[in-house]
Amino acid sequence: MTRSTRERIVDEALRLFAERGYAATSVAEIEAASGLSPGAGGLYRHFKSKYEVLAAAINQHAARTRSQVAESLAELSAMEASADLEERLAHMCRAGLAKVREESELTRVFFRDLSQFPELVAVVREGLLQPMFDAIVTWFMAQPEYHDVDLDWAGIAAVLGGSVVHYRLFQETVGELPGHAEKDQFVTAWVRLAVGLLPSPAPVR
Repeated sequence: MTRSTRERIVDEALRLFAERGYAATSVAEIEAASGLSPGAGGLYRHFKSKYEVLAAAINQHAARTRSQVAESLAELSAMEASADLEERLAHMCRAGLAKVREESELTRVFFRDLSQFPELVAVVREGLLQPMFDAIVTWFMAQPEYHDVDLDWAGIAAVLGGSVVHYRLFQETVGELPGHAEKDQFVTAWVRLAVGLLPSPAPVR
């Protein structure tokens, strides 16, 4: 599908912000990357300022995340009848890893530039990060295997979800896999930890 000029501006601006930083990226550079005449003011026919482009990118990713979370939960719910618990858990973990990787450009912008824009930090927190953790809580509480498990699900989500985020962030910032663990190793370990939340069967006497 052909992107609109506005979409191209947002996408190319976020890419440049991730590569160079917000302050180091000029409006003319965004215009050139978007297929517009650099310095001719084409960006201003769609946005009032460079900041407005950044805000549009952040809000767009937040809106997309909300719909992706809903879709992922629906997809996982549809799996329940045909997949065992470990398969469902692995799917959940891989979906989280894919989502964090998808947001790699936004992640770089977040850590480098967004501290100067607390209102955009709030959008990332409430629109991208917290929904992912909330989805983990929702999913675990909906699984029949965990119905009778009395646990602090918010705390569990912070640990399991945090490990997924950290795995990708470590890779992005350090350039290596944490502990040199390949993705399949990570997923297997994540599933094993989650299965370990189930109560042990009572010993037979």
